[in-house]
Amino acid sequence: MSLKPADPGFFVGYFKKVPPAVRTFSLALAAALVAALGGAALALAVSPEHPGSGAYVNDLGDGSLTGILETSPYPLLRVPAADGRPARAVMLAGPSKIGVGQAAAGLDGATVDAGGVFVRRGDLDMLLVGGPVGLRASTAGMSLPAPAGPEPLGRWRITGEICDGKCAAGAMKPGTGLAHKACANLCITGGVPPVFVTTAPVEGAGFLLLADADGGPLPARHLHRTGERIAVEGVVERRDDLLILKVEVVLP
Repeated sequence: MSLKPADPGFFVGYFKKVPPAVRTFSLALAAALVAALGGAALALAVSPEHPGSGAYVNDLGDGSLTGILETSPYPLLRVPAADGRPARAVMLAGPSKIGVGQAAAGLDGATVDAGGVFVRRGDLDMLLVGGPVGLRASTAGMSLPAPAGPEPLGRWRITGEICDGKCAAGAMKPGTGLAHKACANLCITGGVPPVFVTTAPVEGAGFLLLADADGGPLPARHLHRTGERIAVEGVVERRDDLLILKVEVVLP
């Protein structure tokens, strides 16, 4: 007499055949697991933010830009309009994760030459000072007209992300988001100008240089919010082609 399982829905180890109900369930479960893992892999592959198209651009070669240096809230080179190009306000940074505050000391309001390479992503760019020129009082002996004063654009509430302008422009990929938070804080603490990358254009711009409510450097108390989607309130002003946001309130 042969032994048979009383219930074909249960698996008994000493029987060689797997009951049909168990076999069907096992195959269906295996197929569901494979599909779920495949879906999860696909979701992980497409979910990270694109690192962006930022790149180093050597527009100047071994030459330089000449303009009026302003040191507040961060060093800016005010380049006058010329050859059909509008006036520019160029953000400046130094090598590695530092700004050019030390090199700019004593040159506020002076006509200076600045050499180096640009890092650029879309409409966000920054001149990384270096090369044979660096940042120095102009050697041409030329006198440039005083740049236009700031144009007030009113009080705004803007959604976006606090970043350091150098990495957000393409020096690091990614240069935004939580993965870049520690690096951004290190750069900003070192004097690299911070920017607010917006979720929607503000007066046609996708970013604004950040300052405190009085127009000085961004307070360190805001650095714990870098890399996060936040809203800020403050007064916006325009200097040439650059917007500056004087932060008054950071919303939770």
